[in-house]
Amino acid sequence: MKNELNPATPTVMHIDLNSCFATVEQQARPMLRGRPVAIVNRRTEHTMIVTCSYEAKAMGVKLGMSLKDAKKLCPDLVGLESDPAKYKFVYHRLMAIMQDYSAHVRMKSIDEGVIDFSDTTAAIAGRDLADVGYEIKQRLWSEIGCAMNCNVGIATNRFLAKTAASLHKPNGLDVINHENLREIFAGLELTDLTGIAGRFEKRLNAVGIFTPLQFLDADPVTLKKMVFKSVVGLEWHQRLRGWEVDKRDFPIRTAGRQYVLDGYKMPRAQVLQRLHHLCEETGTKVRSQGLVARGVSVHARSYTDTGRGWGGTFWHARAMAATPFFSNQAIYEQARKLFESAPVFVKEIGVSCYELSEPDDSQLHLFGDELAKDRAITSALDEINARYGKRVLHSADTLVTHMMKEKIPFGSTRYM
Repeated sequence: MKNELNPATPTVMHIDLNSCFATVEQQARPMLRGRPVAIVNRRTEHTMIVTCSYEAKAMGVKLGMSLKDAKKLCPDLVGLESDPAKYKFVYHRLMAIMQDYSAHVRMKSIDEGVIDFSDTTAAIAGRDLADVGYEIKQRLWSEIGCAMNCNVGIATNRFLAKTAASLHKPNGLDVINHENLREIFAGLELTDLTGIAGRFEKRLNAVGIFTPLQFLDADPVTLKKMVFKSVVGLEWHQRLRGWEVDKRDFPIRTAGRQYVLDGYKMPRAQVLQRLHHLCEETGTKVRSQGLVARGVSVHARSYTDTGRGWGGTFWHARAMAATPFFSNQAIYEQARKLFESAPVFVKEIGVSCYELSEPDDSQLHLFGDELAKDRAITSALDEINARYGKRVLHSADTLVTHMMKEKIPFGSTRYM
């Protein structure tokens, strides 16, 4: 357990594209530059805003607000339906730029990435990382577009680098080290620290911790036994001091997709077609990582007339299979059976596969030619779709589900 601040030279850089999706749209459409822009996943007044430009934020527009309510605050707000192809292009361009400086690049999401400079070329290792940060900013402007800005944070670990990247938005660059750490923490709130909100904030308050400085000075035993009640408390003790505890990858545990239906009382046959579509996309995700599944889970949100408006309840069901599976049809067959007990009227549906693992070739021998044949056919279909475009080949049952467009891929970038 290290109680002192990490005195090492910072070698971790966090890059965060500013209001990424809105900014990408402003880059693609020059007439939108300087104007308030909001990105939504569906063209309706009641749809939720998933991100907005800084011009919109200045007028009080926030994430999660309905487009209708946002326009009351900002009448000139331009609402745009998300265009994931654009955002993926920028994601790949940003990742390529970052990889020019180190082989150790980790994309945290579609608009955030981390560069580890602890093991890089001699030419890069000898440079001031602040200069490298400004160079990356310049490359964003010259290689992607003049409307693209990013925040850069530099520190001795991933947590403090992300904290530094959030200090002066938009388009800032900050360094946190053992010399200025206490000064920076003095200007922050507990909830400014990534990972501290709601429940954890209340737990910290309960033991007299109300500021980041008090959090920094807290006894590790108190954090472990009274606040976090696990080894997580010790990790926070190290994390706040600039020691690295987050340099790790986690295996994929689930893969799936959900969809808000385009009607409140859609016939069950049409709902099943949309469920089939989700199963096809889920199967593609699982196979893209070279995995097989053992379980399928489905969920739905039902809507009923309560007499005082529409209310809803959450329903879900899951099942484990005797043998591993990976084909779209196998996933759909299980999901369809589970969905038989779903409520009559639903507004949202979802499907996911769990108990993911690498395929065991010995099972091909155990279960005979059927599984091997299934794998061969599925692989051929995936190869065709990968070469000629998504869903070039798919079930005839899902021909009518063309409106189920891919939305913004928040979170994991594994499937990009």
